[in-house]
Amino acid sequence: MMHITLCPDAAVLGLKAAQETAQILREAIGRDGFARIILSTGASQFTTLDALVGQPGIDWQKVEMFHLDEYVGLSATHPASFRKYLKERFVDRTNVGSVHYVDGAPGCIGTLTRELDRAPVHVGLIGIGQNAHVAFNDPPVDFETRDAYIFVTLDDACKAQQVHEGWFPSVADVPKQAISMSVNRILRCQKIISAVPYAQKASAIRNTLQSELSNAIPGTVLKTHPHFSLYVDQDSFSQTTLTRIIPGRGETSFDMTVCC
Repeated sequence: MMHITLCPDAAVLGLKAAQETAQILREAIGRDGFARIILSTGASQFTTLDALVGQPGIDWQKVEMFHLDEYVGLSATHPASFRKYLKERFVDRTNVGSVHYVDGAPGCIGTLTRELDRAPVHVGLIGIGQNAHVAFNDPPVDFETRDAYIFVTLDDACKAQQVHEGWFPSVADVPKQAISMSVNRILRCQKIISAVPYAQKASAIRNTLQSELSNAIPGTVLKTHPHFSLYVDQDSFSQTTLTRIIPGRGETSFDMTVCC
């Protein structure tokens, strides 16, 4: 089942997405004694991560965090480094029990894969890019690979988004490649939550929701997940026609909540 939550703005969106995430973490810790989460990055995740670190009742020492993607060859001190992003915006603020970063070097893939294989991931916070990419899986996305992490070549739209968000001064400065968790591995999360605010994402949300499964629109694959929550705000939902939303597979429907 796909559930869409329409919020008035990015702040409310972040709070609502964080509340659902926190509930999953608390339940997992109570049931399994631990919780595992995958985090994405970028400007669209600011409000969600800020709200998540302030959620009550989470024993962060029992939470294990996995990193979604990182540029190849980028220093962890670079302003655009996603390791730096997560350390400052999440890890240092929660004192989370265990952290698994993608360091942008080939040697990290085997270690990350072994750690992922140890237990299920309870929830993945998975953004959708302006070109509808999922992690750094740009179109045409590889839906078939079973590798947990893969090398990807960033397309021009993806690189332009990084410049627009202020991470790099020009497209020429954006690394050409990244290491990304594969779509197949993302779909193995027990629950996927996508927080996607802002007008810059309106066409990506429209294409994701109003299109059939397509490797030209990577976000469409999220609709095939049995437990997918999509949080949008008025701006990111502005180009979507409700009656034209296409569920991810024949037996799957969707429901929608509108927040005041």
